[in-house]
Amino acid sequence: MKKLFLLDGMALAYRAHFALIRSPIFNSKGMNTSAVFGFTATLIDLIQKQAPSHLAIAFDTSAPTDRHRLHPEYKANRDAMPEDLSIALPYIESIASGFNIPILKLDGYEADDIIGTLAKQAERDGFDSIYMVTPDKDFGQLVSEKIHMYRPSRKGDGAEIWGKAEILEKWAIQNTEQVIDMLGLCGDSSDNIPGVPGIGAKTAAKLLAAYGSIEKLLEHTSELKGKQKEQIETHADQAKLSKVLATINQAVPIDYTWEALTLQNPSNEALAELFSELEFRTLGKRLFGQSYQHLGDQEAEANFSLSGELSSDAQADKKAAEKVQPSRNAKTEVYSENTRTLKQLDKTQVAYRLIQSDSDLDPLLHAIERSQCFAFDTETNSLNTQIAELKGIAFVTEKNRGWFLPYKTKYDSFLQKLFANPAIIKIGHNLKYDLSILENHGIHVSGTCYDSLIAHALIQPEQRHNLDILAENLLQYKTIPFSEIADLSELPKTKGSEKKSTLIDYDSINLDALADYAIEDADITWQLWSILKPQLEEQGQSEVFYKIEMPLLPILIAMEQEGIRLCVDTLRAIGESLSLEIDSLKTKIFESAGKEFNLNSPKQLGIILFEELALVDKPKKTKTGQYATNEQTLSSLAGKHPIAADILEYRQLSKLISTYIEALPQTISPKTQRIHTHFTQVQTATGRLSSNQPNLQNIPIRSKNGKAIRKAFIPRNEGWKILSADYSQVELRILAALSKDPSMIQAFHDKLDIHASTAAKIYQIPIESVTREQRSTAKMVNFGIPYGISPFGLAQRLGTVSRSEAKALIDNYFQQFPTIQNYIEEQIERARRDGFVSTLMGRRRYLRDINSSNGSIRAAAERNAINMPIQGTAADLIKIAMIEIQRQLECAHLESKMLLQVHDELVFDLKPEEKDSVLAILEKEMVEAIQLDCPLEIEIGIGDNWLEAH
Repeated sequence: MKKLFLLDGMALAYRAHFALIRSPIFNSKGMNTSAVFGFTATLIDLIQKQAPSHLAIAFDTSAPTDRHRLHPEYKANRDAMPEDLSIALPYIESIASGFNIPILKLDGYEADDIIGTLAKQAERDGFDSIYMVTPDKDFGQLVSEKIHMYRPSRKGDGAEIWGKAEILEKWAIQNTEQVIDMLGLCGDSSDNIPGVPGIGAKTAAKLLAAYGSIEKLLEHTSELKGKQKEQIETHADQAKLSKVLATINQAVPIDYTWEALTLQNPSNEALAELFSELEFRTLGKRLFGQSYQHLGDQEAEANFSLSGELSSDAQADKKAAEKVQPSRNAKTEVYSENTRTLKQLDKTQVAYRLIQSDSDLDPLLHAIERSQCFAFDTETNSLNTQIAELKGIAFVTEKNRGWFLPYKTKYDSFLQKLFANPAIIKIGHNLKYDLSILENHGIHVSGTCYDSLIAHALIQPEQRHNLDILAENLLQYKTIPFSEIADLSELPKTKGSEKKSTLIDYDSINLDALADYAIEDADITWQLWSILKPQLEEQGQSEVFYKIEMPLLPILIAMEQEGIRLCVDTLRAIGESLSLEIDSLKTKIFESAGKEFNLNSPKQLGIILFEELALVDKPKKTKTGQYATNEQTLSSLAGKHPIAADILEYRQLSKLISTYIEALPQTISPKTQRIHTHFTQVQTATGRLSSNQPNLQNIPIRSKNGKAIRKAFIPRNEGWKILSADYSQVELRILAALSKDPSMIQAFHDKLDIHASTAAKIYQIPIESVTREQRSTAKMVNFGIPYGISPFGLAQRLGTVSRSEAKALIDNYFQQFPTIQNYIEEQIERARRDGFVSTLMGRRRYLRDINSSNGSIRAAAERNAINMPIQGTAADLIKIAMIEIQRQLECAHLESKMLLQVHDELVFDLKPEEKDSVLAILEKEMVEAIQLDCPLEIEIGIGDNWLEAH
């Protein structure tokens, strides 16, 4: 059977790269191998499952095509290729060569055209089936009875096959050739093909159903009406051009023979070397068998038969050597599915037990007593800890051995005794959730707890820390999907906080299946911790993990469970005031525009600003061809016309209403009548805590209206107060300490106005002569330097100086504070040498782009190298302070509670009678949390609400 597969190399590479953009794969040399991995996985999957007789890969070249000559804007909207992807492409071609697959490319033609030419020729030459391997929808125009689209998944583990029926259904057309007409009418934003403005897919499908093609449609425009008629007639030439641009060339003069495209056995030696360099262990095993080991200093060879099994001679060698390499000489059969990519649960290899009676608890207790340690995982019916019901707990005391206890209140005494035992170590993954669930069910947890999620976040802060992903990446294991044991089809399709509050019907889940699912999660957690624990020590993260992050965890749980009270009446009154301001702004904006329009429509706004008011000669456009009306664009127009500033203000006030006035009351717990935000320890690379559902850290504080929102946050008890304790200029103080700059340290010791002091030095004038404007400029410089601000960035922020004047300010700053400049240069150099930077406590941030050849990418990494040690040390500082404050509050048996952490600020419910005690604790513990050469100071405010206290 003649079966041809034609791969769109560039499209597949891009797809693989961005599929893993949130959790990229890096080898030990720091190379991002995501694109190569995804491409290779797709290739192996395709060969093993589809058994092609012929195969080729087409690539674009950098040379312009006829499309570019016809339409210079063709694909001009695309961002530059990511540097990681440009590095990966030669490896992808080498992989193709290693598989002995021809690579087809020709200057002046795109891969689409090459694939189209070969696909149609193969159809004429009698091939049984032809598959175009690409995610690009444009290829639908080529689909016929024998030609299909093969659309791989993003990670290379399966595909969708589209034939004529699928194309006709998805495009709502009568024949596949009409795909070109659809693109001609609708355009294609990814290729910057314009189409006809105002014509969407539904309208285009109706027009083609009536007229068949663009040409026929243009012959009958007299039959159209209104705006549609006007748009099509006005843009007729654009529609015809768009159709030409979208048409795949089927006559590319490229040299090939079908014999050359016949599938060959791969070159074992070439692939083994590539897989070794790229560190593709999983793919190596998938390709060469489970005995594969990536090349090291010693090499061992074994002969493989075409079935992928070891030959009889090699079986003898296998007994002599535990690990073997793929043969450099023998052929490897990769065209079968005998090998598995990832391990899965094998019930014959594990001892998972469902506890069905009280006597079944005895083996679990004995195992825990022996190990004095267990990993556990709770099963609940919701991700929202406030409403979740405990359904069961899985326990694991060693690899592949565990128990599942379906929760019943009769087990409360047993569970309370077990979890309260301080001598037993408890291990979890996303432990804050599990501990919150237990606390909500009256099960208090004491003693040492370890969280494998937080451990991984310290070791690999830029990667994802999901249990399933870590199981695949670190254990080469695929966990049981929850959808495999539970019917989720009836659940409402929700997202965000609504999704987390969805209740799952656990009663319908088979108990044995649930036990396997839960124990497997606990088992994976146990195995992950055994891997990650030594890595914490190896990477210098032990102190951060054991002394900061883990002691902080129960404090965050207590803060989340305490919650904060919101006065809805106050919030509603603020909303009414904002609505009046919005109405006034709308009137002003419409008067400036000379007409009413939809203020929330960027398209309509763009037309007003750039066509009717003509505020800019050459306005910027977005990738979709609309005028840019973002905040940066409007800010640049603020000095040219009052409408721009009014629109910015309108948007800010509208956001306050939608994000806070309307949304916050919806987050009040019916059970407690308070808001319970969730704090996350692993969301930022600097170590800062983040807050979500709702986010109480991003309530605006710079505008009067934004600040007013804080007025609605009040104490939980009548007569109590809100207390706010805020570090003063903490990042500047840390910069002074880390750089050991004597001038800045002395200024803080002398309690000088640091910005006035800096201005006096920059302008070389007495401090008493510093003007308000000079102080403001110095303040911007002071806060910009820790973020690696450039002259361009400083000039843009100040808005009153040129780039050269901004450069002079920065130069003057470094002349006055040379040790700060030295510190910055040393940090960048250290990052180049080590690949990471650290906080004072040792928290690391890896900067893989620090030696990038791309200047803008490298500059961003350099800014992170400067800022992370400062911001990260500030994050460590307040976390340590929180730990000590909570300890002192508990030791003194005080009722006042810590409620929120908002960057450098802590918010408390204060019992008035405890004021002096609480102030004494804060003033000591916050100032002394970390010993610095530069003194730390805090500002404390007390009021009837958060606004008054801050």
